Amino acid sequence: MFDSLSDRLGSTFKTLRGQGRLSEDNIKDALRDVRMALLEADVALPVVRSFIDKVRERAIGKDVLQSLTPGQAFIKVVNDELVSIMGEANEVLNLQATPPAVILMAGLQGAGKTTSVAKLAKYLAKRENKKVLVTSADIYRPAAIKQLETLATDVEAGFFPSSTDQKPVKIAQAAIDHARKQFYDVVIIDTAGRLHIDDEMMGEIKALHSAVNPIETLFVVDSMTGQDAANTAKAFGEALPLTGVILTKTDGDARGGAALSVREITGKPIKFLGVGEKTDALEAFHPERVASRILGMGDVMSLIEEAQDKVDHKKAEKLAKKLKKGKGFDLEDFRDQLTQMQSMGGLTSLMDKMPGMGQMPANMKDKVNDKDFTKLGVIIDSMTPHERSKPLIIKGSRKRRIAAGSGTQVQDVNKLLKQFSQMQKMMKKLGKAGGMKKLMRAMPGAGKMPF
Repeated sequence: MFDSLSDRLGSTFKTLRGQGRLSEDNIKDALRDVRMALLEADVALPVVRSFIDKVRERAIGKDVLQSLTPGQAFIKVVNDELVSIMGEANEVLNLQATPPAVILMAGLQGAGKTTSVAKLAKYLAKRENKKVLVTSADIYRPAAIKQLETLATDVEAGFFPSSTDQKPVKIAQAAIDHARKQFYDVVIIDTAGRLHIDDEMMGEIKALHSAVNPIETLFVVDSMTGQDAANTAKAFGEALPLTGVILTKTDGDARGGAALSVREITGKPIKFLGVGEKTDALEAFHPERVASRILGMGDVMSLIEEAQDKVDHKKAEKLAKKLKKGKGFDLEDFRDQLTQMQSMGGLTSLMDKMPGMGQMPANMKDKVNDKDFTKLGVIIDSMTPHERSKPLIIKGSRKRRIAAGSGTQVQDVNKLLKQFSQMQKMMKKLGKAGGMKKLMRAMPGAGKMPF
């Protein structure tokens, strides 16, 4: 997300950083570039105008022109204004209600609403320790009800059944009554979507909202529709008292216009980002962290939280002890590292959050492909336990057998062994005292790291 915007802003700021002082002409040129970058990112025009006016007002003041590092000061102004238009701080769900707290999900068909219900159920169970019940009031699509039932099983949430011959209001009321009797903390109600906004749809969801009086009414919208996402959210917000927005499919959105437009146009906070297809691919929306990503400064806090949540700490501790004792890093360990990386969204997601990666050349970024990690795992699975623990024995005939077993070529096996060798050397350094700090200091943007 934000790749194209980050690249455009990065080149503008690189020019500014190299100048000892800034003039109003320099700032005017930079603002023109920023304006074009935002428009190309499909940010809504009123939002772009407001943003540029605010940055200009602050940039021509003493904070920037009289600063000892005017380039950095200008970037800070842009950062502050990005945070401001996205909502200042993360706004958490309000679940302060007599159980069960009711969450109503609204949105157009195809926005990822049903999947977001399951993701949110898993998020609340895992992060907030809540017992969650989900139900579908989408009586027009039997497949939607079945889909939610399947997803509920996957995320280990309660599912209240419904059918197409029932009324949405009756379904929701029965689910809430069941949740109350079974001591559920939260009920999430999925609603019918349409391909476009219509009076019938709005009338139905208004009646449903009035009947269940949810504490949270979340609008689910596809971020890839750009500023249309903000306009659709505004239309729903005029019909329903929305409390927040979930932006879906952000992993496939290189522009980011929706994230920068929704809050300003609707006045409603973005509460979550859908960052992938898996049921755990839901992130709380932190404006300051997103602004940092846009400006190529990474997102260390999200990276740390993700590591704490998804890394297998027992395996990590076991590997650390193994390295400390001087025992070798083998292919089983290598596969574990690949699996951990994939559980955190893959290498592209990690790079997006690491400081300094914004300065990485585009041709290097293009070479990063998370599908390669899946291939590496398949190749390792085709090896015997002995080969995984003693990689040096993998020679000609073994390589041919492994390639045939994994459906790959011998050169793919050679490539894996080369990458493993590089990782092995790195792990050997980490096994020594202070190795991790030395490694992190060698990374791009290490000056921003907290040690």
